[in-house]
Amino acid sequence: MTTIERIYQAIFFEIIALIIVVPTTVMVAGYAATDMLVVGAGLSFFAVLWNYIYNILFDKVAGLNRVKRHWGVRSIHAVGFELGMIVITLPALAWYLAITWREAIFLELGFLVFILIYTFIFNWLYDTYQPYKKWCCKN
Repeated sequence: MTTIERIYQAIFFEIIALIIVVPTTVMVAGYAATDMLVVGAGLSFFAVLWNYIYNILFDKVAGLNRVKRHWGVRSIHAVGFELGMIVITLPALAWYLAITWREAIFLELGFLVFILIYTFIFNWLYDTYQPYKKWCCKN
């Protein structure tokens, strides 16, 4: 995967996640929409950077043939990505939303369940259909 394609994949991933997560969190958890937009944008920026770095490292370990990865490898990929995100997101949520660590953990658990499933499905579909190459760079 080229650098440009990795950047495209990360941004595409985050845009779709924000479209789903921000309104859902506002409706379910009752946080202000503006707060969730700020949190979402900040965390998405970090997630794009982390996604880029993590996927390069993961490809080195798991191999470059992403299309043939089985569910076990994809599950390890999703869990590893999320564990890296938690290191930053948990304290950031507690600080910005001025909530307790317990509340931040519950909010993070909701995100975690969604993102684990979403990461697994998104990467499987992305690797299968490779939209960047179809839209941008026909070989």
